Amino acid sequence: MQTRIRQTCLFAVTALGLVVVLAGTALAQSSNPRIGTWKLNLAKSTYAAGTAPKSATFTIVAAGAGVKVTVDGVNADGTASHWMYTANYDGKDYPVTGNPNRETVASTLVDANTLKSIYKKGGKAAVTQTSVLSSDGKTIAITSTSTDAKGQTVNSVAIYDRQ
Repeated sequence: MQTRIRQTCLFAVTALGLVVVLAGTALAQSSNPRIGTWKLNLAKSTYAAGTAPKSATFTIVAAGAGVKVTVDGVNADGTASHWMYTANYDGKDYPVTGNPNRETVASTLVDANTLKSIYKKGGKAAVTQTSVLSSDGKTIAITSTSTDAKGQTVNSVAIYDRQ
């Protein structure tokens, strides 16, 4: 009888723990309107000549108090790219893996719809981005500023549609 009570209690505690974890995940996802999959809309985007990727998709999922971002695409030269990071929106540097041009990212929410991110390589800013989520939550416009191999400033505006 005591064994059965222990099993019932263990099951109840395990079930309660699972409910708390799932509810926390759902709350984190619902509180971040950027959660989801986003696909580059090349027709609405602007890039410097010869720099536009052939395709790009990124996915944002809740990860603790922050997010995990995974980016997949085909670069302007036809090479495939896959890179990712997990970060909080607290302005601190977090490692980026899989991108030879970006070692860390630091992101800060400016307001409910605007996110500023600085990607660094060798401790120096390599790309600065401002990401603005539309009021209807269907698009994200990412304005990027970087420097090319010749030291020239390169600007782009990439429009992503929610999938």
